Amino acid sequence: MSFEGFPDEGLVFYEGLEADNTKTYWTRNKAAYDAHVKAPIVSLTDELAPEFGPAKVFRPYRDVRFSNDKTPYKTHQGAVVHPEGGCGAWYVQISADGLRVSGGCWRLESDQVARYRRAVADDVQGPRLEQEVARLAGSGWEIEGERLTRVPAGHVADAPRVELLKHKSLYASRTWEPTEWLHTRQVLDAVRDAWRDLRPLNVWLDDNVGATAREPRRR
Repeated sequence: MSFEGFPDEGLVFYEGLEADNTKTYWTRNKAAYDAHVKAPIVSLTDELAPEFGPAKVFRPYRDVRFSNDKTPYKTHQGAVVHPEGGCGAWYVQISADGLRVSGGCWRLESDQVARYRRAVADDVQGPRLEQEVARLAGSGWEIEGERLTRVPAGHVADAPRVELLKHKSLYASRTWEPTEWLHTRQVLDAVRDAWRDLRPLNVWLDDNVGATAREPRRR
């Protein structure tokens, strides 16, 4: 099944879920979720897979075990491509707020953070990342990621690229508000172009940070 856009019914489904995040609403409208949210995002990621790799489509249920917010369902549908053995990943999400794409590393383990900071401090690799982040920011990407409020241990306040050194994760995101083109195949080109634009960031992260050697966290 080819991707033909995200139907308006999918966005309407999420508007309703935001207003009534209950099992009753979910059960009554699950057919709409399956047809107008899940099926399109699976089709989208299937078409992107030959270039970027297979995607993991996230479950719609929230993990509420350690959260004060006990609403049971996510109000967005996301999918991620995380190549094995690397660090950089690609992400796409649809919700009532529109389309969101991201790329980079959302969570780094301690060994990855150490390698990341060594690379940022390096006189060759550090400027390469700085230039790439500046390029993305200048073309409309939002630079995000968990950050320290202070300079990390082992570095001085006037160190080159000190703001990048504070990062414990690093990724870039862009959002499109709901418009008519979201209901068309044009979304495929938009996501593909956006992920291609993020490839240099992911390559830098793969080359300089790589996969963690730590045991995977239990979820």
